[in-house]
Amino acid sequence: MDNQKRSSRRGFIKKLTGTALGAAVGANVLGGSHKIELLNPTKHQHRIFGPNDQVNVAIIGMGIMGFDNAFWTLKVPGVKLVAVCDLYSGRLERAKEVYGKELFVTKNYKEILDRKDIDAVIIATSDHWHDRISIDAMNKGKHVYCEKPMVHRLDEGAEVIATQKKTGKVFIVGSQRVSSIVTQKTKEIFEAKTIGDLIMVETWMDRHSANGAWQYSIPTDANTNTVDWDNFLGDAPKRPYDPVRFFRWRNYQDYGTGVAGDLFVHLFSALHAVTSSKGPDRILATGGLRYWKDGRDVPDVIMGLYDYPETKQHPAFNLQMRVNFVDGSEGGEGLRLIGTDGVIDFGWDSVKVKHNKIHNEPGYGGWDSFDTFTAAQQKEYEKWYKAKYPTRASVMSDSDLEYKAPEEYSANLDHHVNFYKGIREKTPIVEDALFGMRAAGPALATNKSYYDNAIIKWNPETAQLS
Repeated sequence: MDNQKRSSRRGFIKKLTGTALGAAVGANVLGGSHKIELLNPTKHQHRIFGPNDQVNVAIIGMGIMGFDNAFWTLKVPGVKLVAVCDLYSGRLERAKEVYGKELFVTKNYKEILDRKDIDAVIIATSDHWHDRISIDAMNKGKHVYCEKPMVHRLDEGAEVIATQKKTGKVFIVGSQRVSSIVTQKTKEIFEAKTIGDLIMVETWMDRHSANGAWQYSIPTDANTNTVDWDNFLGDAPKRPYDPVRFFRWRNYQDYGTGVAGDLFVHLFSALHAVTSSKGPDRILATGGLRYWKDGRDVPDVIMGLYDYPETKQHPAFNLQMRVNFVDGSEGGEGLRLIGTDGVIDFGWDSVKVKHNKIHNEPGYGGWDSFDTFTAAQQKEYEKWYKAKYPTRASVMSDSDLEYKAPEEYSANLDHHVNFYKGIREKTPIVEDALFGMRAAGPALATNKSYYDNAIIKWNPETAQLS
């Protein structure tokens, strides 16, 4: 380890043990004991906003994520939900049950964009509508919170990025992990070179349930009178009404982006936020449809390999990513950054750091060729070894550090707070259109690699195919 890296890591440990909790256990930080520190969430202002500061928001797409986003966005002071759009009548009725009879509801999103009293929209539609509605909304003067992935196809990202730049509207992609205090702490740990040089990253997000595999419930009153099927199709291929495709759209390439678009994007977003990476330049994927053979045309198991080039922010490293919807171990997930001197286990609610610096001297004996030498040669070798390595190099002892978010903490709230701060205070948005495409692009290129059975070259700078 060079002096700069050693100093950086020591500085991080010193900063850690300088906290109130760290001071109490500082003597054990570099020992073998497990240490847990509770992270402190940002305290959001709970001031009263006047009419001029209130943000009127509408939600386009009131499915699972539509209602979830409504829940979190209304926890931000000074935000009012004034309208919703959905193509199923039952969801419009449900929105009025939850948010009041005065709520404006429509099946035509353009009626929402035409309203002068709406400042911002949350787009939680099927993936194949993300780009069109985002572009239309920004051109109509609306700020946009768009669910991930930002686009449905690789060739759609450039126009969204250009529209945000042209209009100057606030645009944020809904991978909430980017705004998490756990992500911020992980970034701090990584930038302090606590695990040395990054070598590889491994990440997985497995499931083992019908709902987890997108077999969502279909209402009994779904029919051509309650569902606007033609508007749902949009630019997708025309076909007769099919309630399964409407309510389980993630299972079909025409409307969704499969495992990679739904889940890999979360993992790319988190990794890029921590490492300040712009993305990989080489992508290879494989997988298959192993269990959920319910008519879907996307795999339920997919694995990707990614080459990240060296940048000023990080060395070259490799990423391996996996999602398995048939996980008999009952699911699980993880994101591990593996370095020369340790590993970071980066979760949604906590981050753990393990130090284990490799010794500069090779050692001998044990599972080694040493015992195959003659007795005389073993003595000669020991004499040579002790002369070459007279003292064992001091190394940082194994340590297990963990930082946890409080139980009541939610990155969802922080992400929505950041959206409205961008609107009111013009604070920079980390997960803007370019960041969003740098996360969505490798995910969608994973699909391309899988279906084309090919290695995909990606330009992380321009967020386009090479």
